[in-house]
Amino acid sequence: MHDFVVVGAGPAGSRFARRVAEAGQNVVAFEQGEIGKPLACSGHVSTDIWSFVPDDAKSRLKQNEICGARFHTAGPGSDSHQFYKQQPISNVIDRVELDRTLAAAARDAGADIREGHTVVDISERRDHVEVRVRGPDGMETHHGRMVVGCDGPKSRVRRSVGLPEPEELLHGVLGFHDEPDHEEFVDVHLTVPRFFAWRIPRGDAGVEYGLATPPDDDVTERFEEFVSGYDVETQRRCSGLIPIGPPERTHTGRVFLLGDAAGQNKPFTGGGILYGMTAADIAADVVDPTDPQTLSTYERAWRDELESDISLGHLVRAGYSLPEQIQEAGMALFEGEIGVHMDRPSTLFSRDQLRAMLSR
Repeated sequence: MHDFVVVGAGPAGSRFARRVAEAGQNVVAFEQGEIGKPLACSGHVSTDIWSFVPDDAKSRLKQNEICGARFHTAGPGSDSHQFYKQQPISNVIDRVELDRTLAAAARDAGADIREGHTVVDISERRDHVEVRVRGPDGMETHHGRMVVGCDGPKSRVRRSVGLPEPEELLHGVLGFHDEPDHEEFVDVHLTVPRFFAWRIPRGDAGVEYGLATPPDDDVTERFEEFVSGYDVETQRRCSGLIPIGPPERTHTGRVFLLGDAAGQNKPFTGGGILYGMTAADIAADVVDPTDPQTLSTYERAWRDELESDISLGHLVRAGYSLPEQIQEAGMALFEGEIGVHMDRPSTLFSRDQLRAMLSR
């Protein structure tokens, strides 16, 4: 009998496994394939990432430092509005190696992390959860006091226990060009319906191009048009779904969700690494595997921590669909040095942001 059975060993799953293992809990985590693969997520994250990984991992993971962003209302080569800080706002990291690093940290803490194991069925009982898993040696049955669904936007755990879906799923595409680029600015193009396209310099690792669209749009055609505007051909591509808007409920009696499975993402960028690991830390602090009542505490706690920024993030995203003249006027108002944290739109009203605007 495990205390926790974690389904999915991405950032949220591995972070939770590490934290509860450090607290002495018995935890096993199942990853369907190889940890970190296939890549389906950008590696552009705030500098807060370093508080979640071992100190010696920074030099291995970091590819570039970013100090600002250029926002365009048109395609490549168009005029832009610049937003920046004097020090790095964010880092570009090796996204596959991040997953491996977080999983290794969980293993070092005592968690049992198993790759090549696919969870095929979950059955909640009165005092435990039965988990059927297909592994390299055939079918296995595991029992846990609780199950943690960290298995992404199309979560099997979520569907198995009847939890509601996220509000929306976008389709994202990434493409990579290998020519080194150490520039300190990313480019954001508000040319995609209800979202945006981006160009991220990754230092010696090259350049990342990407965009996301609603499912009723032709994401491949959009991406081809975007990269042709930069006159590049991408050497590698990947794609994935991006959940926008958490479901109304993220737990049942003995099952709860974390990360993309719970829609714990920024609606204005689609990024979920930091939100998912923040929620994982909250869950590790408040959830008692012997007391299902603590899942309600987790639900309230993660929403108290993230929901205001998620709500403001929806408002920011709505601005992507405004008429171009209004977009230009709004960006001109805030253009220049900023005091905003890239993960927290609530800091738009912070003392740091006010000071930055008054100093212009």
